[in-house]
Amino acid sequence: MAAHGLKRARPAELVPGTLSVITARMDYLPRDTPPDWVDQEWARLQRPGEAIVSVYARGRDYHKVLRARLQQLSERIAEAIGPFGHRVFTDSAPVLEVELASRSGIGWRGKHTLTLHREAGSMFFLGEIYVDLELPPSSPVTDHCGSCSACIDVCPTQAITGPQRVDARRCISYLTIEHVGPIPTELRPAMANRIYGCDDCQLVCPWNKFAQRATLPDFDARQGLSGATLVELFAWSEEEFLRRTEGSAIRRIGHERWLRNLAVGLGNALRVSGDEAIRRALQGRAGHPSELVREHVAWALAQG
Repeated sequence: MAAHGLKRARPAELVPGTLSVITARMDYLPRDTPPDWVDQEWARLQRPGEAIVSVYARGRDYHKVLRARLQQLSERIAEAIGPFGHRVFTDSAPVLEVELASRSGIGWRGKHTLTLHREAGSMFFLGEIYVDLELPPSSPVTDHCGSCSACIDVCPTQAITGPQRVDARRCISYLTIEHVGPIPTELRPAMANRIYGCDDCQLVCPWNKFAQRATLPDFDARQGLSGATLVELFAWSEEEFLRRTEGSAIRRIGHERWLRNLAVGLGNALRVSGDEAIRRALQGRAGHPSELVREHVAWALAQG
């Protein structure tokens, strides 16, 4: 934020010549998602040895999928009106995506700060096309959260500090994906077995009973990223991690942070279960070359 400043709020400073922004959403629930999917996701937290990867990250990297589709849309527009200046984005630049989605009518900003749609909940990605065309603006929609505070109340680390306010330093999604260093020790127990992202504020949201299934196979869950155990994933070598996460959003955190996150999950599981298989898995990484991994493994072993 410091590096890009007001470019986030001024599209024409990011892409000179921009006059309008076309916003889009893409649903990401896997095509075979069952009707009781929310209950099934909550049940994962009751199995401490299972590794929980956020629903959106179980399939193909959405950056690749949505960017390609937006580029296709841009080309179709060009076929219809002739060449025009444009640039596509999806969570890839200083773009205020939720604000643009809210202003254009895709949905409203929920109290968890995500975009909510009355007919699709929040289980979708956002993307934008900055264009040098003067397009008629669409109207925003009204807020429909009312007095509900379910997302605020459920957050495991109390990262949602108020309506539309998130302290990223406490958010499990931030800590497991964006954060580079050690995870604060006081927040590790609350992470439970979540190793990449966190869906709690979306799972509890009543609007997600309307969440739509993806139309593309790209977001179907990959083998190993849904239902796998912490011990299984902790055993992946760097080579296997890179192979298994090729084309996945998970690859960007690298093997070191992958092991860091898993060590926290294993420590939390060890505290609950005392499982010797978990202890042995951790001991096998106790001498890892990375100081970051070693410290989290030591913490995890101390939990049991």
